[in-house]
Amino acid sequence: MSGGATPRRIVVAVSGATGAVYGARLLQVLRGAADVETHLVVSDAGWRNLRLELGLERADVAALAHQVHEVGNVGAAIASGSFRCAGMVVAPCSMRTLAAVANGLGDNLITRAADVMLKERRRLVLMVRETPLNLAHLRNMVAVTEMGAIVAPPLPAFYLRPQTVQDVIDGSVARVLDLLDVPHDLSARWSVAAGEAKS
Repeated sequence: MSGGATPRRIVVAVSGATGAVYGARLLQVLRGAADVETHLVVSDAGWRNLRLELGLERADVAALAHQVHEVGNVGAAIASGSFRCAGMVVAPCSMRTLAAVANGLGDNLITRAADVMLKERRRLVLMVRETPLNLAHLRNMVAVTEMGAIVAPPLPAFYLRPQTVQDVIDGSVARVLDLLDVPHDLSARWSVAAGEAKS
């Protein structure tokens, strides 16, 4: 971040669904973004998945964020509407976390911070991870959408012809960065006029 600029604060949460790589990659990219300050909160299951799926320990992940908050600390700064921030992403978002947000259960720092985003009319992006979906999942997605959140499942854009798993991951993270209004060159964009993907 540049010394004189006021940073854009973005909350990144990692819950216990599979796909911890999305949260880790988002943090990596935001770490290099100009004038962005990240605040990280990870559930107990999220820490476990970061270790199991990526081999990352707490210190590795904490080094990617500007500030780390404990999931049980509902008195943290990001639990208050007076904490000014540009938005929040839950990457990945478990069905348990989705259900808690849909029903206003601020029972940990992830769900409380998400509730703050909704009540303050700020951007909340939920990278939900589950398949197949049952009716409760679908109803919860409708509920959070009606509240103003954006449900953004990480899905591959095959029309961009990804060549690697990293390309697929970056494609989903790129769309989240677009939703946050964070400039990036992480993934190609589709050009209808040219009929082909362009960077």
